[in-house]
Amino acid sequence: RQPQQPQYQQAYEPEPPRRKARSGSKGPLIAAVGVGLLVVGIGAGALLSGGGDDDKKSDATKNVSNSSPAASDPPSPAADPVKEQAVALDKLLGDSNNSREAVVGAVGNIGACKELAPSSKALRDAATQRNDLVTRLNGLAVDKLPDNAALKDALTRAWKASASADSHYAAWGDQAAGKKGCHKGHAKVTPQRHAGDAASGTASTQKTKASKLWNAIASKYGLTQREAGQL
Repeated sequence: RQPQQPQYQQAYEPEPPRRKARSGSKGPLIAAVGVGLLVVGIGAGALLSGGGDDDKKSDATKNVSNSSPAASDPPSPAADPVKEQAVALDKLLGDSNNSREAVVGAVGNIGACKELAPSSKALRDAATQRNDLVTRLNGLAVDKLPDNAALKDALTRAWKASASADSHYAAWGDQAAGKKGCHKGHAKVTPQRHAGDAASGTASTQKTKASKLWNAIASKYGLTQREAGQL
């Protein structure tokens, strides 16, 4: 009998056979998908960022548009300096006739020897008012009015003469209230009465001149025309 050869046990079990990788492995596919998502994400971010900038630019444009000054209104026509002076003088002339009725009534009363004291007072008040007109006239600018020097001179002379006439008539009333100042219901004619008549005549002459000069201006600018007796 031949001796049996000793049998050695295999130290390790044989490795199982490895599976062959399929063609078209998932690894490269996953990597490609990941890269694609990254690109899409970057593109979306860029679009969102760009959109924000566009919105900011739009808002900025709106803000600039809103802050821009509105179109200014067309300038108003320049005021006519001649008309302005004419209007101011018209207002003064409107006050010049305030005492006329009181003066006429007072002189009539004195002539009839009635209400002598009140009538003399009314005449002195009228004289003050005429002098005030002269003062106000001197404070007005009339240098741009046509024939302004002649108009101002005529008005000044007229009102001063009227003030003088009022004062003389008031003095005549004082005389009529004295002893034998009246005779049969009539005041005696005195030098004060004559002086009053003379001053009144001067006033009438100057008012006629002023009226003509003023009415030429009033007709041009649509202001009140006045007769001599209304000055």
